[in-house]
Amino acid sequence: MTIIDLCGEWKVTQSGTSESMPARVPGCVHTDLLAANKIEAPFYRDNEAKQRWIEKADWKYTRAFDIAPETLAQERVLLRCYGLDTLATIKINGKKVAATDNMFRTWEFDVKDVLQEGANTIEVEFASPTAYIQKRRAERPPDGYTGLNEMAGYAWLRKEPCSFGWDWGPIFPTCGIWRPIQIVAFNCARLADVYIQQDHATAGAVALDVSVSAETVKDAALTAVVTVSFDGKTIAEARLPLVNGRATAQLKINDPKLWWPLNMGDQPLYTVKVDLLDASGNILDSTAKRIGLRTLKLDRHPDAFGESFQFVVNDVPFFAKGANWIPADSFVVRLTREDYARLLKSAVEANMNMLRVWGGGIYENDSFYDLCDELGICIWQDFIFSCSAYPTFDEALMANVRAEAEDNVRRLRHHPCIALWCGNNELEQYLVGDSWQDGKMSWEDYSKLFDKLLPEVVQALDPVRDYWPSSPHTPIGDRSDYNDPTCGDAHLWAVWHGRQPFEWYYGCLHRFNSEFGFQSFPEPKTVFGYTLPQDRNITSYIMEQHQRSGTGNSLIIQYMLDWFRLPASFEATLWLSQILQGMAIKHAVEHWRRSMPRGMGTLYWQLNDCWPVASWSSLDYHGRWKALHYMAKRFYSPLLISALPNVKKGVVEIHVTSDLLAAKNVDITWNLTDLEGNTISRGGESIQAAPRENMLVESLDMQPYLDKYGARNLLLWMELRTGKSIISSNLALFARPKHLELSDPGITTRVAESGNDAFTITLKARKPALWVWLSLKDTDAVFSDSFFHLSPGNSVKITVSPASPITRAELKKQLIVASLMDTYS
Repeated sequence: MTIIDLCGEWKVTQSGTSESMPARVPGCVHTDLLAANKIEAPFYRDNEAKQRWIEKADWKYTRAFDIAPETLAQERVLLRCYGLDTLATIKINGKKVAATDNMFRTWEFDVKDVLQEGANTIEVEFASPTAYIQKRRAERPPDGYTGLNEMAGYAWLRKEPCSFGWDWGPIFPTCGIWRPIQIVAFNCARLADVYIQQDHATAGAVALDVSVSAETVKDAALTAVVTVSFDGKTIAEARLPLVNGRATAQLKINDPKLWWPLNMGDQPLYTVKVDLLDASGNILDSTAKRIGLRTLKLDRHPDAFGESFQFVVNDVPFFAKGANWIPADSFVVRLTREDYARLLKSAVEANMNMLRVWGGGIYENDSFYDLCDELGICIWQDFIFSCSAYPTFDEALMANVRAEAEDNVRRLRHHPCIALWCGNNELEQYLVGDSWQDGKMSWEDYSKLFDKLLPEVVQALDPVRDYWPSSPHTPIGDRSDYNDPTCGDAHLWAVWHGRQPFEWYYGCLHRFNSEFGFQSFPEPKTVFGYTLPQDRNITSYIMEQHQRSGTGNSLIIQYMLDWFRLPASFEATLWLSQILQGMAIKHAVEHWRRSMPRGMGTLYWQLNDCWPVASWSSLDYHGRWKALHYMAKRFYSPLLISALPNVKKGVVEIHVTSDLLAAKNVDITWNLTDLEGNTISRGGESIQAAPRENMLVESLDMQPYLDKYGARNLLLWMELRTGKSIISSNLALFARPKHLELSDPGITTRVAESGNDAFTITLKARKPALWVWLSLKDTDAVFSDSFFHLSPGNSVKITVSPASPITRAELKKQLIVASLMDTYS
């Protein structure tokens, strides 16, 4: 097989003009214009609005390439396009080869007859996506709901939905050759498909069925050689002839090393390699896939609360902890494996074992899923349908979607991280009705795609995995009752969109919470990167341009004044919004973890951003941790201590929640102090934390202390220890923070070098310091903890790793340590 890589340097020209500029493939027109200095930074201030002309134009990509005689002499010569975004017309040597209309498919075309020996040219012209959807809308508009900052009609085009805007994202519907492009030439045959199935029925062994199919050009004797290796050593091998282009190798893995989600075990990966040989033993084609040996399913069975909704790995149910993933850049072509690794490792550091790849983005790059395999992050994978009525009455679109689904299921099914295929995001919630009216599609047309086509594809190509038609979805009773707490998954937005208080979560006892969230601003460094000094007021035009949830900025302030005093500066407002966001999600997650096994999963909205913006993310566009992410590291801890105060009843419940697979002996302590840090009462006990359970450890009678000191003068500090190590700590308040008359905590710091360009910062406080956070003035850094509470008499050691090497003296000069009190002055 000969592969000619067509990636690299191209030229791009706006159709109707003669000026061309350099382009990179893979890439897109926006990044090419940016590299050529034809546009300013798209995310800066309101440049987005000034660049909307780009999407309205057609763009032509061209390059030359050479074809050797021996390449052209092969029996099949194909153009393989792994990703064309989106409405592309392809010409080679001036002759039309094909037209494409799906960003998510791999396209192949026979080009043997249009190629010539020596010099060749290829041209890929992309038509305006916005012009196309406007034309289709004029025919019959299945628009459904369109948000305040979204472009209607994107359902007509198989393109990244959120590129047309979302309530956290800008409008950048770009175009280009966004994944690799090649010439592929071969004789005789090539591999068409490899499917690996596992059988765990026999104790101490895993049986593998490796099904191989070949695309043949002519009748020939073909052989498949299948090898399985682990840590570089071959542990199983089979050699067998293909019959009618097919063969299935059966191999046995003894003493299998099972793959587990994060914090449940290791993530060993085996390599399955398939070589396709001709009659002379020459290798015609070869492929290799990494797999993890495990069973992973969605378990739904009747129980005391209705119908369970829990994921079970290797016969062990586990609580899913994580967030929703969106595209990590508005221009996904510039994402690297290192970018994915930085974000996914941050998820791991926050103890996340599951991410939901949301249906308004893309089927992610291979490196994303490879990293999730390595890190133990399970993936709830939506098909790319979200928040719109889809024209399933269009037969051509349905055929296009079937091919898209088949491509991506085949591409991803070997990954151990894939836990679930889900049909769509939120269509059942508000976009389906009895008939096509008011922007809704009919249940009949909905079912064509989400009850028939997509589950058929999954059943045919990945039958061992579960399919879920929609998120949210309830399988019991009236299908339009998308929020039944007894079954299915739920999107809970009464806090934020419904303006309910954080305590509203305590009344929610759903089986799996796949979306809920609260917004915050990014930190000052990020905001300063897209604003000028005159923009730095949250009511400014630019700040509101970087807020896509309508009146979101004012809503943040409304909630903020419910909980905190008015911050004293713009920067303080940004930081305090992050504390507020973390508190909101902490209320929800700790409650749902206490409710296990009734509830068995929380995936908050959202992990990451695609541009610098006020949003629901816990990692901002640059990967900087917000307060929520530091809090998630604590509230997603495998062992969690939490409290449920009830001032009206004068009690506080102390709970221990364990996700561990075995019982654990732990020590629990609590210390009740006043606001000056003086101890009023203390206690503790040693317990055995039951595996995968929540335990009510103690119900403390607080009434005498509430009567004597008042709710506004009490703090309950809690710690969970194993030996001398603090595994989990928490703080319970009995009044809103704005009503606490806190004093200057008198925080002191000591900085020491700790090797590998890292430092240890030891912090102490004279009086209680709430939500202590650290930052460096001019340098990015990763802190082992931040936004924590510091009690008098105790010290906390924080490891800081600056993004670029600096001296101890420079770090001390840049170090900023602040707490809640600093937001008021």
